[in-house]
Amino acid sequence: MSQEQPRRDEEGIKYGDVFNVQGDIGRRTVAPVDAAMMQKAETETLGKTQKGGAASVMMSAAMKNERDGIVGHDDVSEVAADGGVSVTDETDDSGNKVISESIGGQVLHKVDEKERKTGKLVEVVGQFSQKGAMNTMATASLVEETGTGAGRGITIGEALEATVLTAGNKAVEWSDAAAIQAAEVRATGRTNIVPGGVAAAAQSAATLNARTTKDEDKTKLADVLADATSKLPADRAATRRDAEGVTGAEMRNDPYLTTHPGGVSASVAAAARLNQNNNN
Repeated sequence: MSQEQPRRDEEGIKYGDVFNVQGDIGRRTVAPVDAAMMQKAETETLGKTQKGGAASVMMSAAMKNERDGIVGHDDVSEVAADGGVSVTDETDDSGNKVISESIGGQVLHKVDEKERKTGKLVEVVGQFSQKGAMNTMATASLVEETGTGAGRGITIGEALEATVLTAGNKAVEWSDAAAIQAAEVRATGRTNIVPGGVAAAAQSAATLNARTTKDEDKTKLADVLADATSKLPADRAATRRDAEGVTGAEMRNDPYLTTHPGGVSASVAAAARLNQNNNN
């Protein structure tokens, strides 16, 4: 294993090019052994190399640097050789799992369980929308990467938040408000609308939007569903029956008896499918 030469730090893809890092680390060239060290740390801590994680980014950068002749295959940067790499999988004070990947004491990549699940849920919603059938089974790789299981499934609140990414720019209509109300009722177990909750906000938005002529002035789903989980007094993992209830509410209140692609019912249905696949 050879130490990366100082002159090479002036060239190639550096840590500051691909990660939000400060100081000397940002000026260091990503070397092949650095990436191998991070890949090993990810595998030992998390069971496999993470898609979109620090190791995959480092491997891509290091491969390009090696192809360009900036570094050799056995080169390691000083920051990795001296400071080492680490991957931690911990639970914060709120009970949320947080994965942190660091080199030389600086965090390269950090993601919590909620972000990871939301990202996969958005991917599944897109997959279902392309196939045009919400009863399509999610691919095994997506189920595995989501990491949900009994007692840890994607919640209804998380599905509502994912809608911000899949249909956040859609103006809130009565069908959306009805779907959100159905989702809130199923998440909380309460038959009445929660004061100040997402359903109340959605109904207010739908009422105002019906009187608003300009689309740019209308309240969007993103305005209503951002941080939906924090607005629910209770939340639970989405089930197929929840998905059916939310879908039915959206369709009954739509003039064409349809659901919006990537909308509220699509997100809840995708969450329910992932949870079902994980529990099978």
